[in-house]
Amino acid sequence: MPNALEAPYRPAPGPSLEADVAVIGGGVIGHGIAWEVRRSGHSAVVIDDAPGSGASWAAAGMLAPVSELHYQEEDLLELMLEASGRWPGFAAGLAAAAGSDPGYLTTPTLALGADAADRQALLDLRGVQQANGLTVEPLTIREARRREPLLSPAIASALDTPADHQVDPRLLVACLRRALARHMGGTGSGGSFVAGAAEGYAVPDRAAGLLWRDGAVAGVTLEGGGTVAARETVVANGLHAAALTGLPENLHLPLRPVHGDILRLAVPAHLQPLLTSTVRGLVRGIPVYIVPRQDGTVVIGATQREDALGKKDSGTSAGAVSAGGVYQLLRDAQVLVPAVAELELLECTARARPGTPDNAPLLGRVPLEDGPAGQSHVEGLIIATGFFRHGVLLTPAAAAICRDLLEGRADPRWAPFNPGRFSGAAVRPAAAATPPNPKETA
Repeated sequence: MPNALEAPYRPAPGPSLEADVAVIGGGVIGHGIAWEVRRSGHSAVVIDDAPGSGASWAAAGMLAPVSELHYQEEDLLELMLEASGRWPGFAAGLAAAAGSDPGYLTTPTLALGADAADRQALLDLRGVQQANGLTVEPLTIREARRREPLLSPAIASALDTPADHQVDPRLLVACLRRALARHMGGTGSGGSFVAGAAEGYAVPDRAAGLLWRDGAVAGVTLEGGGTVAARETVVANGLHAAALTGLPENLHLPLRPVHGDILRLAVPAHLQPLLTSTVRGLVRGIPVYIVPRQDGTVVIGATQREDALGKKDSGTSAGAVSAGGVYQLLRDAQVLVPAVAELELLECTARARPGTPDNAPLLGRVPLEDGPAGQSHVEGLIIATGFFRHGVLLTPAAAAICRDLLEGRADPRWAPFNPGRFSGAAVRPAAAATPPNPKETA
């Protein structure tokens, strides 16, 4: 943590870039925020040495505010519904800007129970969903199998969730990157192209920490040397957020890695389509889902564990796949859809999602209790991490919230997600040296 007694910061030789907004993190959240910033007329860069390769790469892309309602997490529901309502416009605008398909589908979701106990658990959850004004309708097994003929006739229950949709996160990130590479105007005011950035927006490096000037965040230092000067900085790099140097003093970002295994399988021609709806099931109390893609593949997931496999010092444990997890997913998916046994296993992937103690995101400005001259938050800084299971779903809402904050608008509905809520001591701006000005050093 920097303090006033430390020697002035002197960056190693490297690129010095300047943008209106620097977004740290190249997952779906970071790219979505950068695109929304760009659409609002500001220049933005995305800082990431391996964009799209983290949790976004493994995500199934279920847009499921109804199915993802969990007990004692009702505070998240309003944010999830806000995001769900934004998805049609967000996807349409992105497809037009990128000239390609982000894989957004409005096909419904079926919730299936394998046995009587699973049926009761789903009905209990339906009571909570209905109490919150959500629509979940029971289907007879015959009705469910008429819609999805390859469902097992032995399932105990089926519920229709028409509001829960899906998107392909890999296509989504690719579309966001294409849209960001298509610039309006040139450099300077009104232009989105950032001189020195790859394709005018990408910084293929890892952020080392935050730069400060006069008590406000003024940009980012890069691990490879060099800096990005920015009027606003958005920290959206998932589990790595807490490791940044120069975070505000006493700010506690309690992120924990929640690992999950996920499978991708090809459906042979004689079984296509395996499903037309997303299937979310309970099999002996264990959740499993099967998500059909337009390209003839399906995604099966996802296990959830808070221990990493492999050698901790190898650098690969975060991506280590659990043999037991693969077995469990295939076993339970076949209980619901027996034809899964005939599919070709293409890929086993594991990634860690950033969780928080209350499973809600850290999203917004960092509040100050005793800021100078009545300052209510740390200037120049927005946190957007800790999205856990909901990162893809919440992308349009997170992007819009960040855009509004950048433009001086704060919606009180999202105050419960403020990133300082776990900080026991008063948060203060970091005392750090004044960063170099690229215009002065160029």
